[in-house]
This record gives sequence, C-alpha cells and structure tokens, in this order.
Amino acid sequence: MSGAVAIIPARGGSKGIPRKNIVDVGGRPLIAWSIEHAKAAASVERIIVSTDDEEIAAVARACGAEVPFLRPKELAGDTVLDLPVFEHALEWLQEHEGYAPDVVVHLRPTAPLRSEGQIDDAVALLRGTPAADSVRSVSKPSAHPYRMFTIGADGFLQPLLQTRHREPYLLRRQELPDVYWYNAVTDVTRRRTIFEQHSMTGAHILPLVIDSRWVVDIDEPGDLLVAEAKLRQLAERA
Repeated sequence: MSGAVAIIPARGGSKGIPRKNIVDVGGRPLIAWSIEHAKAAASVERIIVSTDDEEIAAVARACGAEVPFLRPKELAGDTVLDLPVFEHALEWLQEHEGYAPDVVVHLRPTAPLRSEGQIDDAVALLRGTPAADSVRSVSKPSAHPYRMFTIGADGFLQPLLQTRHREPYLLRRQELPDVYWYNAVTDVTRRRTIFEQHSMTGAHILPLVIDSRWVVDIDEPGDLLVAEAKLRQLAERA
C-alpha cells in the first residue's frame, strides 16, 4: 500500500487578501504552515503544490514541497471548484510520472492550524473504513441552525430548518441535536472517488471531529489577526 499524496491548491489571484497564500502569518509564509503539517505526517509520502503562480511555486519549493507543474490559467479563476484542480494534478502525475496514489490529502493553505497527528488520523480513518469515500474535518458550531432564520418575501422571519418541532428555535440547549459544520481544515479522499464518482467527497463521508480552537480559515484581513492570536496562544502553551 502506497503512502498518501498531499495536494495543496494555492492560486495566485486571491482578492480579499492580495497574495494571500504567501502573506506572512506567524513569521512565515501562510502556505508554509500546511507544508510543515504535511511533512510531519507519517502517512504522507509526497507534498504537491498546485499553483499557477511562479512566486508561490518558489516559496513552496523553498519550504520543502514539490511543484512539478504550473496549473493552467483556466483552472485558477475565482469560480473554479476543487474537483477539476485535483483531477488535473492527479492526471499530470500519472501521465508524466506513472504515479497514482490511492489516497489524496487535501490541505488548504488558508488553514494554518492543525493539531499533531490530525492528518495521520484522517488517513487512518479512511483506510480503515472500506465503505467510506472520504473523510472531512468538522466542528461543532457556535450557533445552532435550529435557531437560524431566513427573511421571507413578506418580511417575516422563517425558520431555516423545518423539523418535527413546531418551533425548533425555542428548544432548550439540552434538547438541540448535535450538528457539525464543515471547517475545511483537513480532507482526505480516495483517488477512485475523484475519478469514478467525479466528486471530492463521494456519497459516504466520514467525520473527523476537531476542536474549534484548531479552526481558522483565512479569507479576509481580520482572519489574519485571529490566526496570529491563536498561533501565539498555542506557542505559549507548548
């Protein structure tokens, strides 16, 4: 059984934070954190960065990742989803190197916080469950969807979720069912899920439940402050 490949997608055209993937966070380029996490994972045998940007490619190589190709511009736009990016990377590796790993670890460079062993745990969870198509990291939310509303065309609040409860937003905290939100920190999928189901997740998704303290997804400038604060807290506790 081969090791897993970690693929880090990092396009150059970020809008909310220009050059986001290589902006300084905690004294190093943002992408460096995900590369370091992959390097520390025993289950990962290769770390591939998929980027359309020469500067990001140079930074990634300096941090110890491979950048064997530059992603085509048509796969680096704002509206491009993960699936075609991963299809391109895996097809390139098979066509040019004959390399076809059975397990793919998806690490977003915008998530600089991961706990020790988190990637290995996710890979082991997938490998140990043949019926699973993928593993996705999730966390418990700070606000419960039973207490969320939309505003109807008539201007009145309407419960977001229709449940067996007539007024789910009035349930006591103890009565609320456990729910989880997808936090985009660590995802693992099978190669066959991508190419046979044409999906990054497939139909059978296993949860990797992680504490929300390990969750930050950098999208806006304010997220950088949150990430810096959390990294300082973790360094102080170490």
